[in-house]
Amino acid sequence: MDDWVLSHLPAQDVSRYIFLIINPAIGFFIWRIIKNSSMCITALWGYIFLCLARMMTILLIPLEAPVNLVHLTDPFLVIVYGSHAITKDLFFSGHTATLCLIGLCLENKNEKMIVFFAAAILAVLLLVQHVHYTEDVVAAPVFSYIFWYLGKKITRI
Repeated sequence: MDDWVLSHLPAQDVSRYIFLIINPAIGFFIWRIIKNSSMCITALWGYIFLCLARMMTILLIPLEAPVNLVHLTDPFLVIVYGSHAITKDLFFSGHTATLCLIGLCLENKNEKMIVFFAAAILAVLLLVQHVHYTEDVVAAPVFSYIFWYLGKKITRI
């Protein structure tokens, strides 16, 4: 797949920074949902939809790994996954989508803005590492919004 953005970005290993953004955000969100069951249920439904949609899109839209991909190494999950690199879980970016879903679920405007800013930085870092195509990263917030909206509707029922 021809990706103009990736062709102009030199690939670099920025795994450490990627997980320094996403893991604290997830930890903070868990701390927030412990005190708010409605937010927790919305997030759970949204994440269930997000995971199901990723499975379907990965199955239906098989993409080869981007040129110059630098394998993403999670310092915490390397124990679970080992050194086996996953390279075909491309469309859409689960890391970006998860962070966007977290931002959508949060209720405090300042917290939302911080998480959305972190999601934007994360998206750029994923492109720098050539882990995803630009389309994968751009599509992630759209999917997140849809699944947050569905989760919100189910929570209100």
